[in-house]
Amino acid sequence: MSENPRKKEPAEPPEAEAAPSEPAPAEPVEASIEEQLAAAKEEARKYLGNWQRAEADFQNYKRRVEQERDENRRFASAALVINILPILDDLERALGSLDARLAGLTWFEGVALIHRKLMLLLENAGVTIIEAEGQQFDPGVHESVMQAEGEEGKVLAEVQRGYKLYDRVLRPAMVVVGKGKGKEEEKKEEEGSGKKEEEGKNKEDQQS
Repeated sequence: MSENPRKKEPAEPPEAEAAPSEPAPAEPVEASIEEQLAAAKEEARKYLGNWQRAEADFQNYKRRVEQERDENRRFASAALVINILPILDDLERALGSLDARLAGLTWFEGVALIHRKLMLLLENAGVTIIEAEGQQFDPGVHESVMQAEGEEGKVLAEVQRGYKLYDRVLRPAMVVVGKGKGKEEEKKEEEGSGKKEEEGKNKEDQQS
């Protein structure tokens, strides 16, 4: 009986040559102290700028709120004053229509005193009278109700008095405005000036 041939074990492969090891990645070099300090300063400047802008915005907001509150306080009485003005107009018309010979009577002086007190009350509230007669016409404070012959652009007469509350117009003054001189009036003035010149020349001739 023949012996089974012994199975030969495969020869162990030769050990693979060790692959060259790759160099380990270099660790990032930490920033120097100077660079870190510069970055910190830059960040601090940004924070400071943001804070300054926020502070400026807050101050502007606070100023606007105070101005609005002041405006509301100053003009809170505007509606009341506007309603009082027609009463003041009636009182002044009544005083103006009375005979001057009644000025010494007690009741007349009492009405005049009421008018003075009312005007003082309005003045203390910031109400002022708009100047009209003799002034240059200003559409911002005057309202033209008619025109008449006279100096062009001048207020010739006041039909209804106007009032302001501080710098705000409560009621414009109703006025008569000059539209310039008529042709006949200009002709008369030219003729008159011509006569004066002739008279002056005649006097000079007589003296010579």
